[in-house]
Amino acid sequence: MLGVIGPRPYKKAARALGEQRTREALLDAADEEFYEGRWRKTSLEKLAAKAGVTKQTLLRHFESKEGLLLQALVRGYSDVHDQRWSAPAGDLEGTVENLLDHYEDWGKRSLLIGRWLEEGNPLLAKLSQAARQVHYEWVEHAFAPWLTPLAPGIRRRRRDALIAICDVHTWWLLSHDLGLDRAAVRATLTDAIEGIVREA
Repeated sequence: MLGVIGPRPYKKAARALGEQRTREALLDAADEEFYEGRWRKTSLEKLAAKAGVTKQTLLRHFESKEGLLLQALVRGYSDVHDQRWSAPAGDLEGTVENLLDHYEDWGKRSLLIGRWLEEGNPLLAKLSQAARQVHYEWVEHAFAPWLTPLAPGIRRRRRDALIAICDVHTWWLLSHDLGLDRAAVRATLTDAIEGIVREA
C-alpha cells in the first residue's frame, strides 16, 4: 500500500510545476506579441504555438485572448512594484538609479499601454490607474525623509513636482527626444530633484 500511495504527492507536485511552466510560457508569449506591437493581429493559435501548447490549453488557463493579456500585464505590474520598492528611502543617488533602471526596462512598455488607453481600451484602464498609483506611492516612499516634515500644503506641492519630474514621459523626453545618454539623464534628474528636496 505504501508503495502505491507514496509517489502520489510527487506526481501532484510535478503536475503543478508543469502547469506553472505552461502558464509562464503563455504569459511570456503574450508579453512578446503585445510589446512588439503585434497583439491585434496575433491569434490564439499563434500564442499557443509560441508557448509550445495547444489553443485548448491556452483557453483552459486563461479563457480568452483578452484574459491572457490581462494576466500578463498583471504579472508585469507585480514585477514593477517589487523593483520600484527596492529603492532606498532617503538615498537620492540610489533613487535616481532605481528610476533609470526601471524606465530602461519598462519605460517603452508603459508608453505603449498609455497609447492603448488613448484608444479607449477598457481592458487596460484599471491596470493603468493602479500603475499610476504605484508611481505616486513610490515618490512618497523614496522621498519620505524630505516630504514628511513639511506642512500639508507644501508637502503636496513638493510631492506633485517630484511625481512630474520622475514620470516616464520626462525620462522619455530626456533620453529619446533630446538624445541624452544615461549619465546625462541621471545628472539632469538629480539636479531637478535636488532643487525640490533642498527647498523642502
